[in-house]
Amino acid sequence: MTSEELLQKVRKIEIKTHGLSRNIFAGEYHSQFKGRGMAFSEVREYQPGDDVRSIDWNVTARMARPYIKIYEEERELTVMLLVDVSGSRNFGTISQMKRDTTAEVAATLAFSTIENNDKVGVIFFSDQVEKFIPPKKGKSHVLHIIRELLSFEPEHTGTDINAALEFLTNAQKRRCTAFVISDFITPPRESSTTVHWTLDRAELFTPQGRGHIDPVVIASRKHDLNVIQIYDRRDEELPDVGLLKIRDAESGKRVWVDTSLASTRNAYAKAWQTQQAALETLFSKTGINHVSMRTDEDYVKKLMMLFHN
Repeated sequence: MTSEELLQKVRKIEIKTHGLSRNIFAGEYHSQFKGRGMAFSEVREYQPGDDVRSIDWNVTARMARPYIKIYEEERELTVMLLVDVSGSRNFGTISQMKRDTTAEVAATLAFSTIENNDKVGVIFFSDQVEKFIPPKKGKSHVLHIIRELLSFEPEHTGTDINAALEFLTNAQKRRCTAFVISDFITPPRESSTTVHWTLDRAELFTPQGRGHIDPVVIASRKHDLNVIQIYDRRDEELPDVGLLKIRDAESGKRVWVDTSLASTRNAYAKAWQTQQAALETLFSKTGINHVSMRTDEDYVKKLMMLFHN
């Protein structure tokens, strides 16, 4: 992509997503995410009826009479976007690729953030953290984020959401609102064979034991964690088009798949349903707001659903 083409794309996505965030999402964003934290404001002298648990013992000792801490709602938030840049994002069979939908959704959230005078940052991840843009305010900062969303090319193709969540927990000390934007596809196992390749799709989204769940639990307890799954129609079902040679974008593995066989198509669809059920269970247990959107669906409606959860 040339510099001129990139600028044109940045301008196009700015016009589309900025209007959405200003006219539709700003109010929803404000009501959903503002005022979730409490920040220290001041101390004042204790009055009858005050909660004794709020007494500031240090000030009380210095002043020789009781003082309490006063807290108020935090009006300024930090929003972190955790964006999956693995190989599987470069896939799309209907209107656009998953990476294009991801860029639009992330840009809309970023513009909604600055409309409310909050800070926004980004973590780009594959099977490791590829790039970290620290949270800042301002339109120029958001435009920089959009340029990176459109042009960034990772060094690796795999997926490890653990790494991104652990980085978030370590890098963001104060509570923030975080959005994980991913298709939740990981490379198939090395032991997979051509015959059973579609059956292994059940493993692609399923949490890989305790080691996978722990970072999710830790991050969801420390931060206001939200998940946006972006997928293509062909991620959930195979068409009947005969014999196909398919290359996995993350592992590089190539296999032949006979899509004319009903058993193959059914196994593929069942694998999708199994991994979706596993994700639903994980998010429900951890209390994580989540929404799934297909590349050919109206992501505005889906984001509204997320904000109303």
